[in-house]
Amino acid sequence: MSVRYRLNRLFGVSGHCFDVAIDHGFFNEHRFLQGIEDLPAAVETIVAAGPDAIQLTVGQAELLQRVPGKHKPALVLRTDVANCYGSELPSHLFSKLIDAPVEQAVRLDAACVVVNLLLLPGQPDLHAQCIANICALKPVCERYGMPLMVEPLVMQANSKAGGYMVDGDLSKIVALVRQARELGADLIKADPCDDARQYHEVVRAAGGPVLVRGGGKADEREIFARTVELMKQGAKGIVYGRNVIQHPKPGAITRAFMAIVHEGAGVDEAMRVLGGK
Repeated sequence: MSVRYRLNRLFGVSGHCFDVAIDHGFFNEHRFLQGIEDLPAAVETIVAAGPDAIQLTVGQAELLQRVPGKHKPALVLRTDVANCYGSELPSHLFSKLIDAPVEQAVRLDAACVVVNLLLLPGQPDLHAQCIANICALKPVCERYGMPLMVEPLVMQANSKAGGYMVDGDLSKIVALVRQARELGADLIKADPCDDARQYHEVVRAAGGPVLVRGGGKADEREIFARTVELMKQGAKGIVYGRNVIQHPKPGAITRAFMAIVHEGAGVDEAMRVLGGK
């Protein structure tokens, strides 16, 4: 069974995709809940804005899938939960798959599953757990024709950055992205690098579609400019979370990102869509 059938639901006629990540509550961090305290209302707002996909957990996927009609965003199902995002790391780090993740994704009518490939300084056991998770998922994804999105995350030392901060080192990102591809990723959700003009190197290493994650929250013009450049460098789309759900106008900024991803809009045009000047 080909994964292409479900990938077509993500990428559509433009060949690009904007996936809004609203799976942050999975990770047991209070600060991640800003903007999604009322998750049903947040999902309703994003659905109305019409992105290509929404990334949710097994416990909240029904908020999207109960929406009637055939034009709602596709579901990207988060399959793993980790505990490495706090300002202080716990004594034991883990990245654990939910039970029967692909079968649950099929029952929920997901278009894709996503799993982390974490690289934290001095934490090789966590990296090994992530590799084991991907190896367990891949053959089951193949059996069911379920696209596998791998999320290679190169993170700074916790003592330096205080949790969940992108490293930005191009060589580290390229190497981890390539590992994700070698492990069987059908598409990759990758870190941005420090200089977006070099992102074509990440795309080349992936050997397949790359969606760039947003990382930390940024100024509107800054994140629009970075997104425009990343698309120019060959990215097939974006997976943004906090830059959408923590924005005062999440629906409007979703439409602005859609204009960049699908219509090739520039920064000024995106600002007009958002309602700026």
